[in-house]
Amino acid sequence: MKSTAQPMQQDPDATRTIRLFYGFQFFFSLLLWTPVFYEYQRRMGLSDPEVFSIQSIYYLAFLFLEIPTGLLADRWSKLGCLKLGAVILAFSNLLPVFAPTYGGFLWHFVLVALARSLISGAGSAYLYDYLDGRGLARLYKKAEGRARAYSLAGKVVFWAGIGVLMEWKLSLPYTLTAIAAAVSLGFALFLPRSLDGGGRPSQTESGLKTNLLPVFKVLKARPVLILIILQGIAIFVLSRVCQVNLFQPLLTERDLGPASFGWIMSVITLFEAMGSAYPGQFQRGLGILGRRFSVRLESDLNSIFVLTGVIAISMSLIAFSGAVGAVFWLSVLSWATGLAFPIQRQLMNDAIPDTRFRATLLSLESIFDRAVTAWVVSLLGTVVATGRIGTFLHLSAVFSLLGMAGLAIAFISMQRTREGTINPSGIAARR
Repeated sequence: MKSTAQPMQQDPDATRTIRLFYGFQFFFSLLLWTPVFYEYQRRMGLSDPEVFSIQSIYYLAFLFLEIPTGLLADRWSKLGCLKLGAVILAFSNLLPVFAPTYGGFLWHFVLVALARSLISGAGSAYLYDYLDGRGLARLYKKAEGRARAYSLAGKVVFWAGIGVLMEWKLSLPYTLTAIAAAVSLGFALFLPRSLDGGGRPSQTESGLKTNLLPVFKVLKARPVLILIILQGIAIFVLSRVCQVNLFQPLLTERDLGPASFGWIMSVITLFEAMGSAYPGQFQRGLGILGRRFSVRLESDLNSIFVLTGVIAISMSLIAFSGAVGAVFWLSVLSWATGLAFPIQRQLMNDAIPDTRFRATLLSLESIFDRAVTAWVVSLLGTVVATGRIGTFLHLSAVFSLLGMAGLAIAFISMQRTREGTINPSGIAARR
């Protein structure tokens, strides 16, 4: 079997584009103020209700912006959305510096939501379309995973010292983030214009008019896409709840103070980065294990089922653990999340039959992820206040495993429909 590195070596243009994409994602994702934005807003005079009202509006903005920005990417230009997102992100991070008021912070977060929604579907769609157009779609999973790994590694390094930088100059985290966004724009400007690669015209150039109706027709014609989206929701929600929403309450319950939050977050983020960087090696290991039981565990579809199980079980084991055990299982959960993200994105991209709607469908997936997360997070206030975090973790793990069992049955039944058989990559064969 040929190494996946060989096609890149034989195609210097593809290698250059992938490296430029790495640079764009690294600097675009470098939101240096993330660990300290609450403290910064409090020092600027905002009250707790004001701080959290801005957060609520931020999540709502994300939900409403995902589909329009996905449609914009498909109808106008995926690469254009990357450039526009970088410009908006750079501007948004200057608002807390020059307008540190409630209105300034509100517009800052709304514009951050706009910038991130502009690239959430368009970035993956651009990379997949470019590689697919050059006959290198098999490299997408590795490239997407490495891009995510590098951006996570950057956060591990820079987040560790951002508190010191903030004490030196209060607004420096925002200024540096604006500079990083400007650098990401520089990388985007050097990315090739053709989204399909190989000199073929993009859908934008052919004057395609897209809207939501054909997108829903694609979902109706390809129900496997809905199953893949549902499969991804479990990974996104479980990981987000443990890594972000319940992260501090979990550690506080185990007598770990705020001084430890930073380095623990760096540790678990490092594990996530390592997972994102090596999904192929993990799948080869699953292949060796699966051959003992005559099961193709290394397929993208089966790998996601395995990793969702690891995430759910780790979530449950956190509830049984003390301080050291909680950090260990959080690290395992983060590692599995890192592995799952590029594999699930490959699975989703491979299942999309029409490249004209790729960014919109990826944005639709993101909406489902965040909508379910928003609903789950709305329950956490009562869960934390009543001391039932452990019960919540156990129930979430059980329901996730049952949900995955139901999806497995649905995937198997779909093999008998006119859509086709599940191919070796783990998705329904294209028609």
